Amino acid sequence: MDGNPGARVPLINEADATGQLAELYGRAKEVTGLDFVPDMFRLVSSRPELMGAMLAGFDGVFNHGKLPRQTRELISAWTSKVNQCPYCVGTHSFFLQAFGGSAELAKAIATADSPDDLPVDARTRVLLHLLTKLSRSAYRITDSDWQVARDAGWTDDDLLEAFFCAALFNFITRLVDGLGLGTSTTSSRISQQDLPGGAEAAAAG
Repeated sequence: MDGNPGARVPLINEADATGQLAELYGRAKEVTGLDFVPDMFRLVSSRPELMGAMLAGFDGVFNHGKLPRQTRELISAWTSKVNQCPYCVGTHSFFLQAFGGSAELAKAIATADSPDDLPVDARTRVLLHLLTKLSRSAYRITDSDWQVARDAGWTDDDLLEAFFCAALFNFITRLVDGLGLGTSTTSSRISQQDLPGGAEAAAAG
């Protein structure tokens, strides 16, 4: 077993994984493009069937979506901010920059109270307002809200994917926070990685 400060469940070390779990750890590296297994997945390492479900959701959203990856990472980072999960904000602010988002935007997400505080275009701001409502009070979303997003240029297929992505992160942030992992940005190993060369240079500029 391996620990993470604050985690309420055991996290199995990669070196100790065998059988199905070892296969899932390999899959986690494939779907994230990392050379280590993020602790978010290791939270459920004692229950491989649950980890398999998490990997399927992550892979579907991030490796097979139609929206630009940068948009999906923005949705993930912003939903994590709305849910006050520093771990996931740090993780997906890293990926946001790795896929072309600016350092200015990543920094703004960490401190913003509203999509209006973010350096994004009007079309994106409309989407983020709708997804904020999804996270805080989904039952209050109306057909009029949906139409506003359509009028801003988002298709029904775009919105379905965006809703799925945000809903997935409503689930993930609750799991991460509830199991004690999400207390700080620095607890995310991903957030502490160097950005890929091109992305790092773009973010620095």
